[in-house]
Amino acid sequence: MAGSEKEGGSTHFGYRQVPRGEKENMVAGVFHSVADSYDVMNDLMSFGIHRIWKRFTIELSAVRAGQQVLDIAGGTGDLARQFARLVGDTGRVVLADINDSMLKVGRNRLLDQGMTGNIDFVQANAECLPFADNTFDCITISFGLRNVTDKDAALRSMCRVLKPGGRLLILEFSKTNNPLLTKAYDAYSFSLLPAIGKLVAGDSGSYRYLAESIRMHPDQETLENMMKGAGFVNTGYHNMTGGIVALHKGIKP
Repeated sequence: MAGSEKEGGSTHFGYRQVPRGEKENMVAGVFHSVADSYDVMNDLMSFGIHRIWKRFTIELSAVRAGQQVLDIAGGTGDLARQFARLVGDTGRVVLADINDSMLKVGRNRLLDQGMTGNIDFVQANAECLPFADNTFDCITISFGLRNVTDKDAALRSMCRVLKPGGRLLILEFSKTNNPLLTKAYDAYSFSLLPAIGKLVAGDSGSYRYLAESIRMHPDQETLENMMKGAGFVNTGYHNMTGGIVALHKGIKP
């Protein structure tokens, strides 16, 4: 489905084809709209299961004291908070997000929790990360890659800033091969989800886009091949909740 996206031309915004140069601002508009209700909606959308998916991501990261961690599309700080505890005073966590509204929500939340001593906040585009080569021991991106216009460029950028032996973890909605589960999930995504978005966030359109963006995201095998193409080795993935979500992993050689 998805591979390298070329300069110029069009790309997808949900099911719509839009000029490549406009997608970033359109995605930004979605997350400006939903930032304040993002965590509540995550709990409602996943029935709280997203916390289990993220806990597994933390466990698979093998992050330990003193390490450097980059959480891309870190949003409201769920993963950054856990990583900050793991790396301790001698380590550092960078919470990066392209959207300043999401970044502000995450920073304010972690400030309120007294968790910012070893966390830096950086507004950054995943396609051109503003960090030196070989900086991080671990990079995570949770439910963010599907919103990136040029996913191949983003994967190459992540590989560049990882240290040799460093680990990339991509937690993202994916594809299930169970016909009954697919039918139920489609009905939920395109009927119930926008209705919940309208009720809670006052915005059904943004959640309709999010449902469409999930369907346009590469399947498990395609994404794994994209990771290999970006330079990662020892790649693989774990399906969760019947393949509705997958956690991909790869190592920088």
